[in-house]
Amino acid sequence: MSKPKVALVTGASRGAGKGIALGLAEKGMTVYVTGRTKSPGKAKGWDGTPLPGTVADTAAECSKVGGTGIGIICDSADDSAVAKVFEQIQDEQGQLDILVNNAAYIHHQLIEQKPFWEKELDAQYILDVGLRSAYVASWHAAKMMAVKKSGLIAFGSSFGASCYMHGAAYGAQKAGLDKLAHDMAVDLEAVNVQAVSIWMGPLLTERALIAAEVHPEQYKDFMAVAESPQFTGHILHAIASDPKAQELSGMTLIGAEVAKDRYGLKDRGDKQPPSYREMLGSPNELNPARVY
Repeated sequence: MSKPKVALVTGASRGAGKGIALGLAEKGMTVYVTGRTKSPGKAKGWDGTPLPGTVADTAAECSKVGGTGIGIICDSADDSAVAKVFEQIQDEQGQLDILVNNAAYIHHQLIEQKPFWEKELDAQYILDVGLRSAYVASWHAAKMMAVKKSGLIAFGSSFGASCYMHGAAYGAQKAGLDKLAHDMAVDLEAVNVQAVSIWMGPLLTERALIAAEVHPEQYKDFMAVAESPQFTGHILHAIASDPKAQELSGMTLIGAEVAKDRYGLKDRGDKQPPSYREMLGSPNELNPARVY
């Protein structure tokens, strides 16, 4: 792919999505950001504290760091609203180079140490806004990218696809994202569009900082070496700019590893984030079989 120009990051009012959007904007991209937050206060941290961040805030910050930010209020559970986002991008830009599927339903009991049946049933909505919504967005993006025979569809995943992390619903969603990347890559190969899933390490997000205070025994060591969300944005930009990106298509990548070994990227403060492979597990080995 030539230098990517236009990106869409879903669920970017705050957290990983916001950081990834900023990381792409730092590379001079036009970045569309979606989310539901019009004014801060509705989203809460693990201790009930209102979280900062809105779609408009993220878009404005993207424009301040060297890119062009465009915010669109969109509920990723609403298929018609999602379709309109892609229609707007097509009308305004005529192309989409990177889609980052980041939007996910975060239940207030996510990090509670309880078995799944003792958490509210609503915790399973991450399979709707998180997994299903990523499929829908990718469906729209693939149609745009196939015409241009160029593009990258990325899924924000984690080691929770391999190890027990935050319970069954979270783990199933992350494993599902990895499989979407693998199988979509098969279909996209003929049109020179790539799909990858990225395992991010612990991130310095608003929720994570609160989690470290609420459960210091769980997060103290991780937070000491946590990644900035912008780091993942830089990795995805590097993949999208890589003339040999097809070598990675369909793979589940540990962000810290591909950053170091393939692109020589470091995080802010010249940090080299650790992999966590030995502690938390490895991506599934790809099987070359194709059954139609």
